Amino acid sequence: MKKYYILIIFFFAGLLGSAVYPHDYFTWILEVFPAIIGFLILVFTFKRFRFSTLTYVMILVHCYVLFIGGHYTYAQVPLFNWIRDIFHQSRNNYDKLGHFTQGFVPAIITRELFIRQNVIQKKAWLPILTVTVCMSISMLYEFLEWFVSVTSGQSGDSFLGTQGDIWDTQSDMLFATIGAICMVVLFTKFQDKQIKQLDKH
Repeated sequence: MKKYYILIIFFFAGLLGSAVYPHDYFTWILEVFPAIIGFLILVFTFKRFRFSTLTYVMILVHCYVLFIGGHYTYAQVPLFNWIRDIFHQSRNNYDKLGHFTQGFVPAIITRELFIRQNVIQKKAWLPILTVTVCMSISMLYEFLEWFVSVTSGQSGDSFLGTQGDIWDTQSDMLFATIGAICMVVLFTKFQDKQIKQLDKH
């Protein structure tokens, strides 16, 4: 149980740290809200379904991506401003990292649920359906961004974060898809080992 308490401490440290003088609290709450909801879901379902350590750690990493984006806004993260200037990029690309993890981490969660809940009988479909679920999540999140921007006006622009890129929505979904594919290609064997260790207990 000790490792779970450590993860919880890191979660709240990141959440509280991101809340100290953020760019604006409206954007902050919009960006960190998924992390808070996710945390509550994991807490309330912990006794009935316990994920592997790999999954919990990757979820925490994703939360930190959200915390940083919420604190600075995705268009103004200092490190990625520096990267933009050094490599003569046209925009701050921290949001692309965010959408990559938006595909990578849900792929870890989805694949583990598919395997341990015996959702898919034919294992050959597992990679395809895992990536497809993540693509659907990315699409729904883009709908959410659009809805918030339309209903909140100028105050929602920091949440939308297009930075003048007319193809931002499409590239966001592309990066989420790449993230999901990278997880399936690179982490399948490691995740399978983690799941086997859980089955032994």
